[in-house]
Amino acid sequence: MLSAEQMRAARGLLDWSQAELAEKASVSLPTIKRMETGGTGKSAGDTIDKVERALVAGGVQFIPENGGGAGVRLAKPKGA
Repeated sequence: MLSAEQMRAARGLLDWSQAELAEKASVSLPTIKRMETGGTGKSAGDTIDKVERALVAGGVQFIPENGGGAGVRLAKPKGA
């Protein structure tokens, strides 16, 4: 599941404001703010999916928990 920390890190990698993410994910700005500060656990599953899809479309890859902690990275462009 997408965490608040992953959201903030992914947004930082993409250099997106909270407002830009809200627009790209088709959710409200207060929702993004709440998810990033209070955690994503109380958000509806479809809202989390929208945010995650927007970040992935922007070029972020989510790294699952593997003993070293969950994370994010920018995807390598194809052919690189």
